[in-house]
Amino acid sequence: MDQKIISLAAEKTADKLQKFLQNLKEDDLANLLQNQAVKGKAAGALLRGIFKGSPCSEEAGALRRRNIYTLCIQLVESGDLQKEVASEIIGLLMLEAHNFPGPLLVELASEFIDAVREGSLVNGKSLELLPIILTALAAKKENLTDGKGELSGEEYKKQLINTLCSGRWDQQYVIQLTSMFKDVPLTAEEVEFVVEKVLKMFPKLNLQEIPPLVYQLLILSSKGSRKRVLEGIMAFFNELDKQHNEEQSGDELLDLVTVPSGELRHVEGTIILHIVFAIKLDRDLGRELLKHVKTGQHGDSSKNLCPFTIALMLSVTRIQRFAEQVFDLLKTSVVKSFKDLQLLQGSKFLQNLVSHKSCVSTMILEVVKNSVHSWDHVTQGLVELGFILMDSYGPKKILEGKAVEISSGLSRVPVHQACKLGASILLETFKIHEMIRQEILEQVLNRVVTKASSPISHFLDLLSSIIMYAPLVLQSCSSKIIETFDYLSFLPFQTVQGLLKAVQPLLKVSMSMRDSLILVLRKAMFASPLDARKSAVAGFLLLLKNFKVLGSLSSSQCSQSIGVSQVHVDVHSRYNSVANETFCLEIIDSLRRCLGQQADVRIMLYEGFYDVLRRNSQLVNSIMQTLLSQLKQFYEPKPDLLPPLKLEACIVTQGDQTFLQEPLAHLLCCIQHCLAWYKSRVMPLQQEEEEEEEEGFYQELDDMLESITNRVIKSELEDFELDKSSDFSQTTDIGIRNNFCALLVMGVCEILIEYNFSISNFSKNKFEEVLSLFMCYKKLSDVLKEKASKGKAKMANKTNDSLLSMKFVSDLLTALFRDSTQSHEESLSVLRSSNEFMRYAVSVALQKVQQLKEAGHVSGPDGQNPDKVFQNLCDITRVLLWRYTSIPTSVEESGKKEKGKSISLLCLEGLQKIFDAVQQFYQPKIWQFLRALDVTDNEGEEAEVSVTQRATFQIRQFQRSLLNLLSSQEEDFNSKEALLLVSVLSSLSKLLEPSSPQFLQMLSWTSKICKENSLEDASFCKGLMNLLFSLHVLYKSPVSLLRDLSQDIHGQLGDIDQDIEVEKTNHFAMVNLRTAAPTVCLLVLSQAEKVLEEVDWLITKLKGQVSQEIISEEASSQAVPPNHPIEKAIIIQLGTLLTFFHELVQTALPSGSCVDTLLKDLCKMYTILTALVKYYLQVCRSSRGIPKNMEKLVKLSGSHLTPLCYSFISYVQNKKSNSLKSAGEKKEKTAAVGTAVYEKFLIHLSKRSKVNLMQHMKLSTSRDFKIRGNILDMVLQEEEENEEGTASELGGQNEEPAKKKRKKETKCLS
Repeated sequence: MDQKIISLAAEKTADKLQKFLQNLKEDDLANLLQNQAVKGKAAGALLRGIFKGSPCSEEAGALRRRNIYTLCIQLVESGDLQKEVASEIIGLLMLEAHNFPGPLLVELASEFIDAVREGSLVNGKSLELLPIILTALAAKKENLTDGKGELSGEEYKKQLINTLCSGRWDQQYVIQLTSMFKDVPLTAEEVEFVVEKVLKMFPKLNLQEIPPLVYQLLILSSKGSRKRVLEGIMAFFNELDKQHNEEQSGDELLDLVTVPSGELRHVEGTIILHIVFAIKLDRDLGRELLKHVKTGQHGDSSKNLCPFTIALMLSVTRIQRFAEQVFDLLKTSVVKSFKDLQLLQGSKFLQNLVSHKSCVSTMILEVVKNSVHSWDHVTQGLVELGFILMDSYGPKKILEGKAVEISSGLSRVPVHQACKLGASILLETFKIHEMIRQEILEQVLNRVVTKASSPISHFLDLLSSIIMYAPLVLQSCSSKIIETFDYLSFLPFQTVQGLLKAVQPLLKVSMSMRDSLILVLRKAMFASPLDARKSAVAGFLLLLKNFKVLGSLSSSQCSQSIGVSQVHVDVHSRYNSVANETFCLEIIDSLRRCLGQQADVRIMLYEGFYDVLRRNSQLVNSIMQTLLSQLKQFYEPKPDLLPPLKLEACIVTQGDQTFLQEPLAHLLCCIQHCLAWYKSRVMPLQQEEEEEEEEGFYQELDDMLESITNRVIKSELEDFELDKSSDFSQTTDIGIRNNFCALLVMGVCEILIEYNFSISNFSKNKFEEVLSLFMCYKKLSDVLKEKASKGKAKMANKTNDSLLSMKFVSDLLTALFRDSTQSHEESLSVLRSSNEFMRYAVSVALQKVQQLKEAGHVSGPDGQNPDKVFQNLCDITRVLLWRYTSIPTSVEESGKKEKGKSISLLCLEGLQKIFDAVQQFYQPKIWQFLRALDVTDNEGEEAEVSVTQRATFQIRQFQRSLLNLLSSQEEDFNSKEALLLVSVLSSLSKLLEPSSPQFLQMLSWTSKICKENSLEDASFCKGLMNLLFSLHVLYKSPVSLLRDLSQDIHGQLGDIDQDIEVEKTNHFAMVNLRTAAPTVCLLVLSQAEKVLEEVDWLITKLKGQVSQEIISEEASSQAVPPNHPIEKAIIIQLGTLLTFFHELVQTALPSGSCVDTLLKDLCKMYTILTALVKYYLQVCRSSRGIPKNMEKLVKLSGSHLTPLCYSFISYVQNKKSNSLKSAGEKKEKTAAVGTAVYEKFLIHLSKRSKVNLMQHMKLSTSRDFKIRGNILDMVLQEEEENEEGTASELGGQNEEPAKKKRKKETKCLS
């Protein structure tokens, strides 16, 4: 039979074939087809024949076709057919589908859809046919009737798709169904149906099935709904990541982790690749991605940015056209996120309203962590982002070539945090990905070399961290580092120091690197630029410190300043130690040549030798011999010759220039410290071995120092050829020479003071010598000061750095003020008898702390070692604190009337500087610092006492001092001390936990002081008010405080209308005639500006959320708006600020900064009111009205602000026209324009919300003023009428205008 059908089909006409088929029973035909197909024989030919004999033009033929289709689909689905046969059958069915009449197509499609919804498909092969059927259906022009009415083919297709998408899909056909839709012509609406359906299926699938599904979905997105596809994919993975993190951070014992980490990351990686590939082909998809992330920046960015999105964005940077935009977006997101965090941390008002979600920086670092799962496509973007952040936000160059290097304490600055984030990204990426290490290292080194002129400490820190992490790994990159060494002599000295410090661990593992460095340093030693020679000295000293000679004391016996211990590679066997010795002696030989160079180079050497000795004690002989022979050149050996040193030889004149050749004081300083170290460390060990020959240099140096001391004490100023009649001007050769000479002698005196004190063992004679040396020092210092003040020399304000070491200063202060040992009493009384000496000791301590604040380290030995500096700082603070609290300034000053500050005041100044410095450089050690100050502290109970409690203890002491000061007589009030005390209190209050009761006590105490004390001292008032506000914002918003202060200012300064007498409110006694303007006025205006900034930030956040809600329709169905508390808070803030401005615009402020700032802030106020109105315009779109309190706010602005603004502007202009100046007209115009814009948007909002908001706005004619004086009287008169009208409306009583004003405003706000 099958042969017959095939042979009939081969004829030209189909008549016979049609007849034959009509006579056949349907079952026979079906069985025949089934048998042939299963056997795999000529099923295709048979089907062609059947179709040829069943034309769709006849009803019977069409029905037969329809049945054959159903049969074939069942056959294909059954899985009984061979693959080729099934494919051939589906192909034939596809070719013939468009011949069907419409109704049959509908039937066929419905059958398919029912099969999908019931889940009766077996292998889904037949689904390939569905798009063809739907396409054919859409192409039908005639109307098709369904049960309810007539529909076109296109409409029918839509209905079918809708039915298909609203039913359930079997998990295994999701990918096939999605893939099917790409072949169906779809309208935008239909694409949306499909996309929504597929996205809903995501959570039901296995993780491994998602990448192919996403691939199909992305192909589908070329038809539309790109945004929804991207949003859906990102939201899904964001959610997955969150769940995954919660599971991992949860209980480790639970084995319920749904997805292993690696698998999830691999799937994410694949999907990112799919999306990037799709973006390459379809630019619009890329644009949508950027748009999506940008909109998120305004609202809640944590919704739109998540680790997955960031990884995706970083991958997109591989597409050239999007790279710049993506990096810009990420850069701004990072800084915005840090700024938001800073804003939140600084305001309790915002913290209560907005919860801080995770920061973008943590997300980026999470991406770095995840990239370990072969996300190679992300790493390149990460490295670029790291460098972009470091380049854009590194420390900036400042005047006089001094860079502002930001220390760890100040890293709260968002920009600096962004730079640190860049460094963390690079370091972490370096640790994880071997492939990219070489590139990161090269880029860092390139920047160190090429950006030498701008500060690059952040790159040097990164380089140091990288090398610390893996010195051995980096041996492979040694060529690049060796290449960098070639530039050493051209780089600035600071850069070289940092670079050498960073690469030092590598020098220990790579001999070739060490050798090439030595060659470079030797060349640099004789280069012409001074910096190159200093670099050479620095390099050689570093090598000396780090290459141990056999027999040297271990590092533990002498503290280390650079953490070599982190290099775990010990390449120094016994042989190496011997080699090291020759190597070190060679270097010392090279360094000896430097002793003939400029003073700067010599100073470096002298400062470095002490460190070398401590690290490499076997070099003691050669170093001490070098120093001894150097000293002998300038030492007078005859015991009775005065002065004992050849000062002339230290100063050289070449041509018309005079300069210092030998920094003799630094040489003595180095000798003194090396000697002291030698005596305390090396000699005790040598006494056991009784080595004679080494004693020589030590004894000789001791004798020389002794002799110099005795002879300096005997010398008069004339012996040094210096006295009051000498010339010290900076313009003549003699003057310059004498200046150098004087400084040398003063330096030598200081060194001898330290030397004699340290060997004195509290002997009275020695202390008398110390005092005599100090008198010599003081005479010279007085002469210099006197000359400097007479001649208008630049030296007047610059004090020279003291050469005393910080350790000595701390010991000296402790002895002077705290040593109560009986046996020391007599000798110490010698030093204590001199007030000058004690004051000098404290002022040197101040100088050291100032150095620390400016440079991050102090001069002198151990000055670069943060731990030792911290220890000394604690000791100094303890003494100063004791001295200040036990002998108050009032007691001290009443006794002696001396020039200069009293010791107590100096102590307080020192404390103020120290508290700042500790918070700047030692943030993590604050607890230890406060514990060190607590004299009564018992070791046992250290754990319980918190920083807040310890800080409170210190705060109380200073509060007592301030109260004593305030209770003294007006004429005894010491303004300087009061300011310092406020500054100390501000500094300490930063250590209090804002939620603690101690913080509240501090706030109420400060507030009480401001309320009860009326001092006419503007700077003290400013300090105290600043403290009050800085505390207040961490407790709650300061708006009510501002309102009270504005009333006080108004009361003190009077009204702009001279006829009105203002009732004085006395909220804060601090506000008086002297302080009200400009001090307090400018302060409250700057605080109001901060409040406006916060409100502005909140409105922007709300606007972003509303635009996100409008997009997602579900939000409109919610009954209560989610933003209600934020809206309410904004309105209350603005309402209270309105009353604040209401007071100030009626105040007779003096012209100048107060008026200008007020006008500027009024503009800001109106801008923000306008922004709020625009927000409600947006809200009204989504069927929500405006709240009642917003109406109240508008009413208040109309009655209390706008009309008064116009009066104020007129008042200001009137004052100006009287004084014939018209400088600030621009500001007044801006303020007037601000009100006009606000009113314009109010009109829009009135229309949209159907609430008449304009009824409260008095449209004042004075808005049209020309800026001239002739209309002024009229204007002022009209404003008064307005004013009275409003008042009688609200108050009803006409007496006491000022009181009436106050009542009016409180009423409106209630």
